[in-house]
Amino acid sequence: MQKFVMAALAGTLASVVATTQFVGPLLAQEETRPSSVYEQLDLFGDIFERIRAQYVEEVDERDLIEAAINGMLTSLDPHSSYLPPDDAADMRVQTRGEFGGLGIEVTQEEGFVKVVSPIDGTPAMEAGVEAGDFITHVDGESVLGLTLDEAVDLMRGPVGSEIVITVVREGEEEPFDVSIIRDTIKLTAVRARTEGETVVLRVTTFNDQTYPNLADGLAKQVEAAGGMENVNGVVLDLRNNPGGLLTQAIRVSDAFLEKGEIVSTRGRNPADGDRYNATPGDLIEGKPMVVLINGGSASASEIVAGALKDHHRAIIVGTKSFGKGSVQTVMPLRGDGAMRLTTARYYTPSGRSIQNLGVSPDIVVEQPRRDPAAEEEDDTPTNRFSRSEADLRGSLDNDSLTEDEIKQIEEDRAKAEQAAKLRDEDYQLAYAIDILKGLSKLAPQE
Repeated sequence: MQKFVMAALAGTLASVVATTQFVGPLLAQEETRPSSVYEQLDLFGDIFERIRAQYVEEVDERDLIEAAINGMLTSLDPHSSYLPPDDAADMRVQTRGEFGGLGIEVTQEEGFVKVVSPIDGTPAMEAGVEAGDFITHVDGESVLGLTLDEAVDLMRGPVGSEIVITVVREGEEEPFDVSIIRDTIKLTAVRARTEGETVVLRVTTFNDQTYPNLADGLAKQVEAAGGMENVNGVVLDLRNNPGGLLTQAIRVSDAFLEKGEIVSTRGRNPADGDRYNATPGDLIEGKPMVVLINGGSASASEIVAGALKDHHRAIIVGTKSFGKGSVQTVMPLRGDGAMRLTTARYYTPSGRSIQNLGVSPDIVVEQPRRDPAAEEEDDTPTNRFSRSEADLRGSLDNDSLTEDEIKQIEEDRAKAEQAAKLRDEDYQLAYAIDILKGLSKLAPQE
């Protein structure tokens, strides 16, 4: 629709340029446009009255008007919509980090509900829902023909109740059902931990708590490591992070940048554009970074990944991100409802929009799909008959190392074996940690 309107506008401008001698008719056309709009509004009123008076069943006038408003907004793009009072209240709660539901961020594509990403630690994630899944039915009812809000309403329900969604997944021959128990979703915006000498910051969403959680979690991990000198770098894990607040994306980016542009936004009027710049101060004092992304990394996640990539502050690892490069403004309306309207596109520091393109990783690393059946078949150690020199009877001792040095070697070996286990659990994260480990080996020793 937007492409059609833009094409029409381009054609109008071309005709104005080509026929500037016909000033009178053009002015007449301008004068008739307002009346044309009023005629269309009169037409809407006529249709509304016909439905109210003659539809086969009595309709709720309020619902009819809300549906018309929502239809007008959803015709613009997948992210603009009308939020009735209950939905507007739910959205305000979600930005604070606690709400009821399944724990998935969704959009609409080809008439079906598409999972942008499941949220860590939620019923949907535990049930095996994946980014990119299409939901075709909810409790046996097709979502085809429903608006996104209507489909989401179908998935809502009391905490503790069961819902069965039918999923179509790439690589699977047939649709399959997934049973999920609804629960209260309490988002922990950032989870921090240390793997070896690497601090891993898992950012699941961008709500009011994201930056405070990140700064606090990072500080605790650095303190536990005995100081920043004992940390070889940071992995910022943005996989399956559907985004959230623009302000928090800017703050998280700023946490690792000393200067330069983070993101710019441009609306229909160029004068309304904004630029957001970094302020001095890097929470990790210039230590190397790896940012993990995948197809479930969207919106605010892409702002962070794009800023850190364009400034060569981090190595981006994983797979291409979702590609949502638009900004929505939530505008309160009378009656406690709200309107979510796409008002701008955002651009990375290099001036590139990621709309429909996403952020491309510097190093593409796919996450292998886990095959539980194969794991059950191959649950025996593969090296139980392997032997080394140390296992041979009467082998010579190593007389070049002290006991402390031997102990250190054994500790390093244990760490390496632990890292190998991580590859089985999370290959992409293990890959990112290996990159930082390699960079630390190349760094000059003081």
